[in-house]
Amino acid sequence: MKKLLMVFGSLLCLSSMVQAETIRAEYKVEFGIIGEIGIAQATLVRDNKNYQIDVELKATGIAKTLSGNQQEHHVSRGHIENGIMVSDIYQIIKSHGSKTSNKVYRIDHKTKTVYKEHKRWKNQKITMDENSTIDFYSKDDLLTLYFNLDKKIMDKVKSNNYTFEAVGAEKQSGSVDVVIPKNTELDEFKEALGEQKDNWYARAIIHQDIFSSDKGELLLSIDKNGVTQKAVLKDVIFFGDIRAKKI
Repeated sequence: MKKLLMVFGSLLCLSSMVQAETIRAEYKVEFGIIGEIGIAQATLVRDNKNYQIDVELKATGIAKTLSGNQQEHHVSRGHIENGIMVSDIYQIIKSHGSKTSNKVYRIDHKTKTVYKEHKRWKNQKITMDENSTIDFYSKDDLLTLYFNLDKKIMDKVKSNNYTFEAVGAEKQSGSVDVVIPKNTELDEFKEALGEQKDNWYARAIIHQDIFSSDKGELLLSIDKNGVTQKAVLKDVIFFGDIRAKKI
């Protein structure tokens, strides 16, 4: 449960760069007969030069109790290059029970180096304070990658496999796989996500230890503006499929 909302926060908020100063999206996360287990809220503020993305995740209902009031706040700040967001700073703040952690990634594009600061607290006392560099460089972090996907994947109908790199994805060596499904796979997506005119489908591959299979899969239904409308996170240990819907 503690890692579940983080996965949704990184992968749910797929959006295009609509020409607007502020874009907001809110998602309700549900599991089977239990019902709602969390809320994800995303806000993008941008102009022609700079942007900021905020994603807040909160466990609700029984999940709030089981996770120790799990909350996460993901923030990406950076600049715009040729209409594409380029990350300069990516921050992840997580808390549950008496524990809090704060990760800050600072991306030096001149030297192509990513610096990472990681701190943890328990009962308001610091238990970790580490500084390091990660072993890969990318202009994207996990948030900008998915907000930029609409421009990175031009053909949204033809089946294809894409591999991108994103700061914040160290557990998978920076690699994030996104698949446009084959025609023979569309029935699976339509059954899981429904069918709506002009929506397109994608499968994001997640390498995390919360899945019962070797790799997790997030099925996405995305509208013509590039905004995810529905998503299903497959094969989560102890939970099965987790569903999310844009409110």
